Formats: sequence, structure tokens, C-alpha cells
Amino acid sequence: MSDVFKGSFTQQEPIPEEGIAAALEVMRHGRLHRYNLAPGEAGEVALLEEEFAAFTGARYALAVASGGYALSTALRALGVGPGDRVLSNAFTLAPVPGAIAAVGARPVFVGVTERLTIDLADLEAKAGMADVLLLSHMRGHIADMDRLMAICEAAGVTVVEDCAHTMGAAWRGVPSGRHGRVGCYSTQTYKHMNAGEGGLLVTDDDEVMARAVILSGSYMLYDRHRAAPPEEVFARVKYDTPNISGRMDNLRAAILRPQLRRLPEQCAAWTARYRTVEEGLRGTPGLTVIERAAKESFVGSSIQVLLLDWADAAIEEVVARCKARGVELKWFGGPEPVGFTSRYDSWRYAASDPMPETDRILRGILDMRLPLTFSLADCAQIARIIRAEVGAVYQNG
Repeated sequence: MSDVFKGSFTQQEPIPEEGIAAALEVMRHGRLHRYNLAPGEAGEVALLEEEFAAFTGARYALAVASGGYALSTALRALGVGPGDRVLSNAFTLAPVPGAIAAVGARPVFVGVTERLTIDLADLEAKAGMADVLLLSHMRGHIADMDRLMAICEAAGVTVVEDCAHTMGAAWRGVPSGRHGRVGCYSTQTYKHMNAGEGGLLVTDDDEVMARAVILSGSYMLYDRHRAAPPEEVFARVKYDTPNISGRMDNLRAAILRPQLRRLPEQCAAWTARYRTVEEGLRGTPGLTVIERAAKESFVGSSIQVLLLDWADAAIEEVVARCKARGVELKWFGGPEPVGFTSRYDSWRYAASDPMPETDRILRGILDMRLPLTFSLADCAQIARIIRAEVGAVYQNG
């Protein structure tokens, strides 16, 4: 066990110097609130929204306090409310069903495939049960969006995309978040742009965006938004849309704008690290590498593998042996939630029917972050450690 990895799986890159300088300027003038502007000043948040809309090809963008807030705001703006049912992935993280619960609605969980994407056959079977699909591109795995949208359009289902793990990714050249009615993104520390917390919402729909802006806490200051619909759209909705404040501030936006400019370069760097680990693990006995679709342009900021049909004790042994050598693997198959690895049957506020094939896949998922503070050599070392420890347990099992 001489080969031990010494890096940190939670250490992110520093904020770019340009972002630090912009943040200092905001702190010096003190106008952190997005609507506290000097005469003629656009403000960092409004400029970020304009730039993010251009980056995604959307007509409109809104910056908010978190990715989860973006999801619940999208649902509210679409009219989802108490007692409504919303389709969503069984394999996702807790903020997704949490956003559904936040508006008083109930999730209807859809299964997962061995590619870790939403099961489109199960989606088609359940499409008549709800008017909205909150689609999680969980851990950056993008389903066949052509087929998915055809299923939803045929059933009259509106799609909201959770792109927390796919900012900068695409399906057949279409940016993630641009297939559905609304795309939602996160700028929490472990996502593709780092503001500590934060979120973004994009859409081409005039009324959805007008409602989202008012929901976010604009009061009647919506005319200070640049990537937003014209005033007459707000006039139609302003009296019946509540204020549920969750604005982004100018300090976070100042930090994010330089990161957005370098995002394509960062995405390529993540994917190079992913490919290094993937190649190091390919062919490991008992371990399944997730094969990515040719039409999917993904961002490899984390990697998942499957130990399908392994006994729980054997998977726990792999995790423990890797941890002893400095490699942190998260297991989605544990019976109790640990950290962020909860499953659909952990969310007891959202009743669900048994899903045996989905349970089989979830039991086998191992997950690992790939921060850009890792070098390619680090990634190769990590793959060697995982390969050796999986092999040792597999041979003994």
C-alpha cells in the first residue's frame, strides 16, 4: 500500500485574479445589492445575466441565490403548486425533490439506466401522470434529449432541466438547459463556476421569465434587468406573482463573470481528467465504466462507475480500502444517507413505489469528484489505486 494519494477531493481552484479585483471594487463602493446602483450603472448581476444568456443562446437569464432556488422558482413560474405531481429522476440529489416539495407538489420518480440517465421507457409509461418533468442531468450524464423531448411533447409535458452538473455541456450541439422550457444551473463551490452559492435560470418564454424575476424579489424594479422581457409582460403578471426573495448580489456576480469567460477552457480541463481516470479503470474485473454517448458533449467534473450486483459488504470494503489510500469514493447504495448520497427512498416526505431495477443500479454506484486542483498524473494515480483495490476485493469475493 505504498501508493497513497495525498490530494484533497474538496479543494477547488482559487478565484481568478480578475474576479478578485472585481469583487474588491464592489466592496469598495459598497453597492452589493443588485438594485443599489449608481446613475448609469448596469450592475454586476445584470451584466452576468446578459452574458450568461448569450453563452447559452437563451433570450433571458436570471441570477438567484442558489441552484435549488432556481429550480423551485422555475416550477412556481410554470404554475406548479400544492398537490400537483412532477416527474423527476430517481437518481438525483436531494435539492431536486426538495424543489418539488417546496412548492407543495409531489415527485413521481422515474427510473435510471445503467448509463445513469433517466429511463426513457419508464418516462414514457409515466408521462401521463404529470404536466411537468424536472429533469436532472445527474452527475453530468445526459439522456437522449431528442427522444426525451419527443416523449414529453407527445404527452404535453413541460420540461425543466436541472443543469447543476452540465453547465457547459451539450447534446448534439445544443447547450444543456436549452431543450426544455427552462434551464437551471448552480454556482455552488463544487459546480463549474464557483460563487460559494448561487444559481442561474434561463428561458425563451416571456411570461415564465417575468414571473421568475418577480418571484426572485425584484419588487417593481424589474426595469433594471437587461436580460428580461419588456415591461408589458411584467404588467400582465405583477399583481398575481408573489415576491419570494432569492436574489444574487453584485459581489457573487463579480466573482462569476470572469469564470464564465474561461468556462469552455475549464470544461475541457475537467474532461481531460475524466478521460485519464476512465482509461485507467477500463477493463477492471467486476467494474463497469459508464460509456458516454457520441452525441453527448459532457463535462467530466466527477466520475461514476458501477459495481453491479456486488454484495453491500464488498462495496463497503472497496470504499474503505480506497479511503485508506487517500481516495474518497461516495457510495449511493448505502441504506442510510451519508453526506449528499441520499436516494429516492431516503426522501420519506415523497412517497414512492418500489423500483427494483433502479435499486439494483443505485446499489452499485460509486461516485468521485475530480477537482481541477488534480493534475493528470494525480488522476492516473487515483485510477491505479481504485483498480488495485477493486481487483483485490473482487478476487477475494
